[in-house]
Amino acid sequence: MGIRRELRLKRSEDFARVRREGQVVRHRLMLLSSAPNAVGHNRYGIITGKRIGPAVTRNRVRRLLREALRHQHPGLRAGHDVVIIAHPAIAAVRAQTIHEVVVTLLRQAGLQA
Repeated sequence: MGIRRELRLKRSEDFARVRREGQVVRHRLMLLSSAPNAVGHNRYGIITGKRIGPAVTRNRVRRLLREALRHQHPGLRAGHDVVIIAHPAIAAVRAQTIHEVVVTLLRQAGLQA
């Protein structure tokens, strides 16, 4: 299922802006950057580098992260761009753990409503 397309960050300039201007929250499995945007709703971007593993593994991680964000989206403060960068250790953890880490990082970033 994942998140709706209009809620996804697509342009590399947007990713770069969030990385440059946003606040960063770290965990051993992922890094979350967030920055205010001007569109009035949240947009999400996910980065999974080749160090995570083969394409099947990267796609699984992306799906799990999108699903975790989709569940949290209604309860988040609006008007932010969020970028999650997955670290290689994420490939070995269960979906429930990924979901819990996403919730924790969103809370630490102050995005929970």
